[in-house]
Amino acid sequence: MSRSSQHDGSGIRRGSACHPGRAGPQEDPRAGVCCDGAVPQFVPITQDGLADLLADRLHALPGRRVIAVDAPDAAQPVAFAERAAERLRGTGRSAEVVALHDYVRPASLRMEFGREDEFSYRTAWFDYDAVRREVVDALREHGRWLPALWDETADRSARAAVRAAPADLVLFLAGPMLLGRDLAFDLTVRLDLSETALRRRTPQDEHWTIPALLRYDRENSETPTFSARWDHPDRPALSRD
Repeated sequence: MSRSSQHDGSGIRRGSACHPGRAGPQEDPRAGVCCDGAVPQFVPITQDGLADLLADRLHALPGRRVIAVDAPDAAQPVAFAERAAERLRGTGRSAEVVALHDYVRPASLRMEFGREDEFSYRTAWFDYDAVRREVVDALREHGRWLPALWDETADRSARAAVRAAPADLVLFLAGPMLLGRDLAFDLTVRLDLSETALRRRTPQDEHWTIPALLRYDRENSETPTFSARWDHPDRPALSRD
């Protein structure tokens, strides 16, 4: 199978390298300066504060909802999603977390072009079509969802049971390179790492994924609902743009 046939339809929506998806001069997420020379505006926030912002926004969104927490593994998006889900449960709303790494493709497909192929990681590692079918659409259209599809470590089916969704369930889907995949999330959160922080916090044996993550950042055209600088998770900063 050629690369082109394997990856047809699996790319992301592309935008400008400056701040994709927005008109006019915007922030360059790597340089930290807008294209017109202006400095982007950030305000300090805590992780619980960001989780509470999500909870406040969800008060106006009743029913079953899907929230994306988009971030490299080095930013620990699942940990933040778990925190946000816990805060939301404290308000009386049902909430669960799905990890994107539970929706990888089988190793024979992920590693067809080598164990450390950045193109495969960016376009074929995760089964976004299955996420759409078994999580996003299943929740909205059928009131059910599948918590895991594939066991990445054992390289076999996760053998997870389909779960019925309460009428007020919020699912947090957490993992890398989620935005720009036409998954129609209700709200989105981006935990952004500078390239320096990304390299520092990514384990050495996973550094081969960094070029894919950086290219995704340049090409993704979807603007998140909330964007936070996550170089120091104990003191994040929320974008005011």
